[in-house]
Amino acid sequence: MRRRRMVRDYDPDRPVPSEIVDRIVDNGLRAPSAGFSQGWGFLVLDTAADIELFRTAARPAENPERWFAANVHAPLVIVPLANKDAYLERYARPDKGHTDRSDAWWPAPYWDIDTGFAALLMLLTAVDAGLGACFFGIPVDRIDTVREKFGVPAQYNPIGAISIGYSHEPPRDLSGRRRPKADVVHRSRWQARTE
Repeated sequence: MRRRRMVRDYDPDRPVPSEIVDRIVDNGLRAPSAGFSQGWGFLVLDTAADIELFRTAARPAENPERWFAANVHAPLVIVPLANKDAYLERYARPDKGHTDRSDAWWPAPYWDIDTGFAALLMLLTAVDAGLGACFFGIPVDRIDTVREKFGVPAQYNPIGAISIGYSHEPPRDLSGRRRPKADVVHRSRWQARTE
């Protein structure tokens, strides 16, 4: 946990061994999901051609340099995708009782949250294997292009992507940049911190 941080600079010529890729994906599949819906999918890109296609698909016409998705140089990219329909279908079953398949009663988009849980387990597994990893966004206007280029069905929505590889970055101390615990943890009642 203490070693986990977002890494953006990798050795692009050092592939991630297939057994580690499998462990990363397998651990992601152990994430919790509402109603055990498991409404997720994972696009694993581990060839130079696929990574280049991903960069091209994710590259917006304006300001592509702003987007890590358009410039990522890692030997492995995993795109976690959320399938809302799987949740609506699961909760329309008799044991859940929401037969109208409406999303209006959901207090939060658990399809995205659960897929995020899986992504976090993948990040932690990468760190445990001695790798660096980074979760990053895909420009919203490029999501359909990414789906089309990789044949992803329309009901699967990418919540972002994870780059993984052997880090080229020196260790950094980020402790001074973390918000103080007293600012974010509230016991018993929500109380604003007084200066």
